[in-house]
Amino acid sequence: MTKPAPTVRELIRQHYSELTQSERKFAQALLENYPAAGLASITIVASSAEVSTPTVARMVQKLGFKGYPQFHQALRSELEAKGSGPTKRREKWAAEAPDSHLLNRFAQTVTRNIEQTFSNIDTGSFDAAVAQLADTEHQLYVVGGRITRSLADYAFTHFQAVRPKVTYLTASSATWPHYVLDMAAGDTLLLFDVRRYEANLERLAELAAERGVRLILITDQWASPIARVAHFSFNCWVEIPSAWDSNTSTMMLLEALIAATQEACWPETRDRYERLDALFDLTRLFR
Repeated sequence: MTKPAPTVRELIRQHYSELTQSERKFAQALLENYPAAGLASITIVASSAEVSTPTVARMVQKLGFKGYPQFHQALRSELEAKGSGPTKRREKWAAEAPDSHLLNRFAQTVTRNIEQTFSNIDTGSFDAAVAQLADTEHQLYVVGGRITRSLADYAFTHFQAVRPKVTYLTASSATWPHYVLDMAAGDTLLLFDVRRYEANLERLAELAAERGVRLILITDQWASPIARVAHFSFNCWVEIPSAWDSNTSTMMLLEALIAATQEACWPETRDRYERLDALFDLTRLFR
């Protein structure tokens, strides 16, 4: 199966060490407002980043593009992919699908998504996010969207066993102000948001950030707008041969975060597990 072309974001990460100081300045400006900051003319994007036009041209070539028009088109294609609904997604993979069985194509794509996701995770950011999740002096809030609500529920179930002070925000965004009311500086909000990104989640993130809450975002490869206010943002590759995106790589990352948080909180977590098992025995929940 043909490996998908890397995104501009990935290319910047791959070639960052090769960039000059001024080129890095433009790269940073682009990443802070991605991909919108690169969708105007070369003159405008250079001016917005406070660098010269030749600087932009040189960086684009270092990323492997023949010139700015090709770079510009790559960003436009990514933006179109961001907003595509189920019908357009299915049309895309159906037109490009090889003759092999769907099970094989599905397995290959999911495997590639997992590899791509984990290869793009910065270990320092991962460890720092785990430190936030393991901070039992502060509250941990968890929330998801229409599709990612199941991930948020899964996260809450595990983190609530791992550590105290964990709150799961209900599905109704109308109730979210009640949770924001109790949020305090130093608390953590774990959010899940994938394309097509939800306006209510973005506003919740903004309100929490204004209160000094530390945001951990788990999103897709195109990145939710919440990334601009998140302390840590993790991109998961989600495209599969389907009208829907996959949560497999997202779940893998979530489970890695849960496992690392468990270790960071041990032996307090061991004590919680033992007390929880005792309660299960009392309630005869399990055989």
